[in-house]
Amino acid sequence: METSALHFPFLPTSRKELDARGWSNVDIILFSGDAYVDHPSFGMAVIGRVLEAQGYRVAIVPQPNWRDDLRNFTKLGRPRLFFGVGSGSMDSMVNHYTAAKRLRSNDAYTPENRSGARPDRAVTVYSRILKQLFPDVPVVIGGIEASLRRLGHYDYWDDCWKPSVLVESGADYLVYGMGEQAVVALAQKMRARAGVREIRETPQIVWLARMDKKGKWDESDGCDEGDGFDRCDGFDRCDGFYDWGVDALMLHSYEECVRDKEACLDNFKVIEHQANQKNAKRLVERVGDAYVVVNPPFPPMEPCELDAIYDHPFTRLPHPRYNGKHIPAYEMIKHSICLHRGCFGGCSFCTLAVHQGKEIISRSEESILREVRAQVAHPQFKGVLSDLGGPSANMYGMKGKNGAQCNACSRTSCLFPTLCRNLDHNHSRITALYRRIRNEPGIVYAFVGSGIRYDLFLNESGFLSADGEVYLNELLRFHISGRLKVAPEHTEQHILKCMEKPSFLLYERLKACFDKINTQEHLKLCIVPYFISSHPGCTERDMNALARTLHTNEVVVEQVQDFTPTPMTRSSVMYYTGKDVKSGKEIFITRDNILKKRQKSYFFKKNI
Repeated sequence: METSALHFPFLPTSRKELDARGWSNVDIILFSGDAYVDHPSFGMAVIGRVLEAQGYRVAIVPQPNWRDDLRNFTKLGRPRLFFGVGSGSMDSMVNHYTAAKRLRSNDAYTPENRSGARPDRAVTVYSRILKQLFPDVPVVIGGIEASLRRLGHYDYWDDCWKPSVLVESGADYLVYGMGEQAVVALAQKMRARAGVREIRETPQIVWLARMDKKGKWDESDGCDEGDGFDRCDGFDRCDGFYDWGVDALMLHSYEECVRDKEACLDNFKVIEHQANQKNAKRLVERVGDAYVVVNPPFPPMEPCELDAIYDHPFTRLPHPRYNGKHIPAYEMIKHSICLHRGCFGGCSFCTLAVHQGKEIISRSEESILREVRAQVAHPQFKGVLSDLGGPSANMYGMKGKNGAQCNACSRTSCLFPTLCRNLDHNHSRITALYRRIRNEPGIVYAFVGSGIRYDLFLNESGFLSADGEVYLNELLRFHISGRLKVAPEHTEQHILKCMEKPSFLLYERLKACFDKINTQEHLKLCIVPYFISSHPGCTERDMNALARTLHTNEVVVEQVQDFTPTPMTRSSVMYYTGKDVKSGKEIFITRDNILKKRQKSYFFKKNI
């Protein structure tokens, strides 16, 4: 970091802040739908710090006004390399609308919980504005909203099959998944003035190859006129057909998917299979006269690489521009610590594995303890860590016993339909980490606020091993602030099968163990189960059966959700096509909002 930057530890957000650093221009300008909080739980802050550490001058424009004269988009000028665009930590449509498509009245990622600070489909809106104002500057999109829309997908809010967000946004490149490696690689190639062909070989990006009506590639593709187009951006021309190489898989075109829902099912099976492969292939999907090309991802990070990300000099504070205004999302996570990335649970409705990957990448204990000590030194810290978590809190340190067997495996879940025999699900490492953290000077409480997967240490007969019993015991005694969060999701077995979740009998076993420890240790904890209504396959009769089961088991319901189809999940494809993805059989779907509301009402029925 330059010396002048040490006086102001945030990335600059205004011309005044650029001038204070002595910068006349910047290399990369990031646009985000969230308020700017310099914390590792906010993706754009992470991307900014990672690029900064590589020596780039990076600025950020949080929540730009897209309704006025667009001054927020021009105030920092033209970047030397590219614009980076993301909707924020949430998909903008999920952020804005309920499952009934009603507009929400708040936004936790905006100061004072104010709604309306970002547009619908923020990635598309921001990108179009930037391409209008700076048509010759590359726009790189990323984050959860872009990542889940990288190929043709079902859009719940418009109730139609949509093309890749690259097509609608006009952006030049899309970085999918956890994008630190890809965005750094793109920046390095652009700084080195690499050609388009070389840039397009970058792993973990998506790009558009455009073809005119005569079968020629447009000038933006970097082809040299007169070379016969023998070789262009990684594919050959042969009598009007294009060979993308042995490492490419051609999907059904977007137009085929619009016409035929079976094509949507076929595409999703290929996409999901490749997402779970160690050596994934390039995916190609035609859209009109263009091709959406998804390059295979980077190999999973090593723990030391993940450690390096969290070692960057985050202030862990909102930018001073907010002048002490309340940002709810920040208040929830400001004293949290992420232990790992990835999730091998494989739930049908969940986007975690699609975005973060199935393989668990765990930080080292030393890296985590460094962050704990930094928290203790933080001026706002009062001795309480709010969450030692991750996508599923207790997957930390877990991996396959035989790496070669994992490399050859294409299961979407290591837990469903049965616990994989090759999975090392020992809880000793995470239990030992918890002990080290709570013994650190300055730590009064270290809570686990994230949900846990109880099928990692329990089956219907009891604990799978002694280490699992020790883990649950210490978790409840020392790391639960009062409420243990778990997600059985439903009670009926055929619905749970659609969700790829374990039997409700396993939740009942957990509750018995929970009650026993609660009594023995004289604790006053409660268990908070999470449920979903209107999931594909779920009928009103199923919800009535759920209500009876909850009543019989005296389950108090607080955390419930009406199913919302989100792009690139198995559940959303089932919702759109009306068919089970794996069997191809027709499946019941609740689409009417009145019927969805009735399903949700069964969570709260008292007279069954």
